[in-house]
Amino acid sequence: MKSSTNDQTIVEREIEIVLNSDDLMRFDKNMLLVQSGQKITLTLNHTGKMDKSIMGHNFVLLKKDVDVTSFAEKAVLAKNNEYIPEGDEVIVYTKLLGGGESDTITFDAPEKGYYTFLCTFPGHWGLMKGKLVVK
Repeated sequence: MKSSTNDQTIVEREIEIVLNSDDLMRFDKNMLLVQSGQKITLTLNHTGKMDKSIMGHNFVLLKKDVDVTSFAEKAVLAKNNEYIPEGDEVIVYTKLLGGGESDTITFDAPEKGYYTFLCTFPGHWGLMKGKLVVK
């Protein structure tokens, strides 16, 4: 992510992240490290085989200090919006994916801090969550 040249630190302006999910309700990474202001291209792959109506997965990045439990409870009720509740708690999200599907989103890394990401499909957030660490 960083390289040093002549005592100067150079931060890559863009970063590509691939996050995989599967039929066992898990992401293959639980921590993503980026720099503030960096352009992030994130691809979520559902490497499983099950349909999204049974084992759907998404990537939802929450704003700092959002109560994850409360948010997940609201998400369960948002079936008609692919389990993304109304409100201003979300920074960015992918579409809901079934087995074999992928979605790519591009966004700018927020300010320094720790941000929770999770899958909002009912019952998944307890296992399918992690942190975006912004330096």
